[in-house]
Amino acid sequence: MRIAIIGLGLIGGSMGLALRKAKADLEVVGFARRRETASRAVELGAVDRTEGDLLAVIKGADLVLIATPVMAMKEIMTRIRESLDEGCIVTDVASTKAQVMGWAEECLPSLVSFIGGHPMAGKETSGIEAADADLFIGCTYCLVPGRSATKEAIDRVEGLVQQIGAKPLFIDASEHDMLVAAVSHLPMVISSALVSMTTKSPLWDDMSKLAATGYRDLTRLASGSPEMSRDICLTNREFILRWIDEYIEEMEKFRHMISEGSEELDEAFLQARERREGWLGMAR
Repeated sequence: MRIAIIGLGLIGGSMGLALRKAKADLEVVGFARRRETASRAVELGAVDRTEGDLLAVIKGADLVLIATPVMAMKEIMTRIRESLDEGCIVTDVASTKAQVMGWAEECLPSLVSFIGGHPMAGKETSGIEAADADLFIGCTYCLVPGRSATKEAIDRVEGLVQQIGAKPLFIDASEHDMLVAAVSHLPMVISSALVSMTTKSPLWDDMSKLAATGYRDLTRLASGSPEMSRDICLTNREFILRWIDEYIEEMEKFRHMISEGSEELDEAFLQARERREGWLGMAR
């Protein structure tokens, strides 16, 4: 089986490493815009070889994985559409799904099966150097089959997801975007906003000396790829704005309790701790 990976950053590189680790009878061919990235992917063993041309990398591929920033995906689909073999499977790893599914419907031919994907895994660092063969072990891997996807194609992608150690979850694109906006995209925005607020303060020089694990943990996502973060916001604007509004409302409640010295503060913090520990218990 030949798999073509377009985009060899953290997720694309990790996917290559994970697939090659899990399946010996597999050829992984990669494409990256930067020659240095492509060369490094080969050195690290993320791909067997690379191609410098987008159409050359998908030639003869049984499965094409698009692992680029979201806003680049429509152009890529348009460029490769005429060169995909009949029966080829195309999938992606974008953090938003409704927009990508729409592009696939518009740009890809019906003779291929598109199955949207999103592994709920990552790091605050980006790029091929951060790639990890074990990145997907135990993670939920969202799958959104397109209307023209065959059962055979869906089963094959599900099987590959399981082989890299992830847990496949079939989900509607709109539901996916609404849910991840709350638990993934909103935290990203909050993290960046906190860094922006504190580092712009005239007190930052002194403040930075006191910033410890709490600040580091809460701002971890601000170290992610700016391009990826921007594209997420542009392609899931409605749901992110909805959750930002709800977060502001909740912050206003905490502000009021703190301002009034309310006895409800103790209960609010207690409930938050219990609910988080309950979630951690379910996630184990």
